[in-house]
Amino acid sequence: MKKLMTWFFLLMLSLTPFVTQAESDILLGAGDVLKISVFEQPDLSLEVRVSESGAITYPLIGEVRVGGGTVAAAEQKIASLLEKGGFLKNAHVNIIVAQLQSLQVSILGQVNRPGRYPIDSAKTLADVLALAGGVSPEGGDLITLVHNVDGRTVRDQIDLAEMMRTGDLSKNIHVAGGDIVYVERFDKFYIYGQVQRASHYRLEHEMTVLQALSVGGGLSPRGTEKGVKIKRRNADGQIEIISAKHDDLIKPNDVIYVQESFF
Repeated sequence: MKKLMTWFFLLMLSLTPFVTQAESDILLGAGDVLKISVFEQPDLSLEVRVSESGAITYPLIGEVRVGGGTVAAAEQKIASLLEKGGFLKNAHVNIIVAQLQSLQVSILGQVNRPGRYPIDSAKTLADVLALAGGVSPEGGDLITLVHNVDGRTVRDQIDLAEMMRTGDLSKNIHVAGGDIVYVERFDKFYIYGQVQRASHYRLEHEMTVLQALSVGGGLSPRGTEKGVKIKRRNADGQIEIISAKHDDLIKPNDVIYVQESFF
């Protein structure tokens, strides 16, 4: 009967593992919460959090370092220590990752649900944005990713709209635990003077002066197309005033002024 129960337990583990293959490949780290059980040893069932040093404290065997290793490696290590200590023969240890705190990505800025999200397998930039409910109406095209590359902190900027327009999925880079994704607020331009709706508006891709005038409701009865000026801050921080043509491109934070016609 005991052999039958042992066979059944092992069969269930092989058919319905508590962690998926992707989860079994992840590396455990500080903050992860593990549920540990040993077959036919209920007194050794334990829920424990991995310490900052990457270790847990387990009954009978004391401190066990599991940080940086996989779930399978942790199971094997605990089983081996139980057997070597003479506490059990043929120990069958199972670990469930109850909370995966060490593999979390921070998604901030203009998304619908900013916060920290666990990633239990390889995720792309688009994947983690979906976790946060996507880009909010205030979100712009530029996504900033702060991540670790070969021990160095690297800051990459991805134009999400350009990636979607071109289909260049090489920009849909993979995101790892500890990375920070920040969605910028959309770029604006300002329009005032003799227009119907003076205000600030979202700057669209390659937007022209004529398109900007249209967004502002067009000219007022006293406005003139020949009197359109752009106030733009140059690289030195000085304001330049440019006589605008209809097909000139608008830049972020441009201020468009429509003069009054005197005729």
